[in-house]
Amino acid sequence: MACDEPAAPSSIFTRQNSASAVSLDFEPDADYKFVETLEDRYKCAYCHLVLRNPHQTGCGHRFCQQCILSLRELNAVPTCPVDKEAIKMHEVFKDNCCKREVLNLHVFCKNIPDCSSKIILGRYQEHLQQCLFESVQCTNDGCCDQILRKDLKEHLSRHCKFREEMCQYCNKYVVLINIKNHEKNDCPDYPVPCLQNCSQIILKKEIEKHHAVCPEAEVDCPYKQYGCLVKVKRGKLAEHENSALREHMLQILDKNSQLEEQISDLYKSLECKEIKIQQLAEAIKKCEKEFRQFTQLFGKNSNLMVSTQALASHLDKSARLESQVKQLIQMANQQQSKLDLRPLFDTIENVKQKIALMETYDQRLVVLEGQSSKHDLQINIHKVQLNKNEERFKLLEGTCYNGKLIWKITDYKMKKKEAVEGRVLSIFSQPFYTSRCGYRLCARAYLNGDGSGKGTHVSLYFVVMRGEFDSLLLWPFKQKVTLMLLDQSGKKNHIVEVFRADPNSSSFKRPDGEMNIASGCPRFVPHTVLENTKNTYIRDDTLFLKVVVDLTDLEEL
Repeated sequence: MACDEPAAPSSIFTRQNSASAVSLDFEPDADYKFVETLEDRYKCAYCHLVLRNPHQTGCGHRFCQQCILSLRELNAVPTCPVDKEAIKMHEVFKDNCCKREVLNLHVFCKNIPDCSSKIILGRYQEHLQQCLFESVQCTNDGCCDQILRKDLKEHLSRHCKFREEMCQYCNKYVVLINIKNHEKNDCPDYPVPCLQNCSQIILKKEIEKHHAVCPEAEVDCPYKQYGCLVKVKRGKLAEHENSALREHMLQILDKNSQLEEQISDLYKSLECKEIKIQQLAEAIKKCEKEFRQFTQLFGKNSNLMVSTQALASHLDKSARLESQVKQLIQMANQQQSKLDLRPLFDTIENVKQKIALMETYDQRLVVLEGQSSKHDLQINIHKVQLNKNEERFKLLEGTCYNGKLIWKITDYKMKKKEAVEGRVLSIFSQPFYTSRCGYRLCARAYLNGDGSGKGTHVSLYFVVMRGEFDSLLLWPFKQKVTLMLLDQSGKKNHIVEVFRADPNSSSFKRPDGEMNIASGCPRFVPHTVLENTKNTYIRDDTLFLKVVVDLTDLEEL
């Protein structure tokens, strides 16, 4: 990150682009072996270790930045452990000169004597990421072996049990320790013996097809429907058919005889029904004749009661006979339908008509589905436009035009988890402006760190974006920028970093695309400080970042 005064390239506060260089820094708790004896002026007066982010007090002693913070937390008025003088916090300042000297001290690699490299302290961690004698974990999933970096390639290709090897049968890559299980259970091209003991070896994927033609598989005799219940191997089926030909013919003849007898019985039953129908028809004619006679008799006889009773008796008898005739006709029709295919043809014709009707409905459904799809498309287009308008309104409501940005980041734990898992590496703030017609700017945060801060810090960057009035503004952008993590306790223990835009950097030229490369601090705040429960930088899973652009000497349009 850039500071107000010109800084040497080795300073940790030198501006770094988010996509390229790595800042000089070192881990404070490592056991460093210095090439030359560490001078006292490079040791912290409090922890007596090598100075990290050195700060100098008004009494002239140097402390690590964290040690100064610790002294302030221990006492309301911290005192210098060397001369017992009260430390006035407003007199404490960053000793960048000392810091550059410390970062350029030479140390031995921790893997000495295997590695004989001598590295400056600021590049120590960078060296360990490339040192051939550093112990690293195997990159194969499931393998926990630790190997020297120089032996990793050979381990991955020859010794690791979790490396992938090609299956000799299906040519698919499988993890080595699972390859036997794959061959026996999952490999479709694995050769297996036939389960029917036919001594043939078949590919697993073709075993079902083979069973359908296997000569050793037991099958039913084709004449089972005629009464042959023998099961025989498929290969000997023809032999069984030839040897049992006479029995099969007798079974077929017996089956045909049974069918003929059933047909004959049906015909006889039908003839009996027809005779009964004829007899009933004759009885009806006789009854009608008697009825006419009784009618005539009724007209001549004066005894009305006797005639009425006789007529009623004959009418009841006629009704019973008529009912019996109807039943017999119905039974005859049922018996005849067993030998007649007309009902079947009528049923088929009805089904055809229903199918044609269904096809008509199907065509209408296709037309309706097409119209529905068009309506859905129009609705989706309107929804997209409404979402765009809503996002634009929200953006306009929260836009600042005074060169200041207050960025509220909610759901910190979830967003950090997404960054750790590599799903959403960075997030952007809403744009803000130096004035109504000024520079368009925003902030970019890597919650799991970027560059030298990856995995240990939150990285915060400043971004110059393409604006509507860029052609009227002065380029490159030269203003001083302040990045802040706000303390939510009200004590204003904010974490602050300040830099001035480098006019020679492409990050501050007039943007050619939507935005320039981000510029800022890859080690803005450590996770240990940010997430410490003693601090109040995070409350209700929310943190606040502030970006302030110095508007001094900046002309307004």
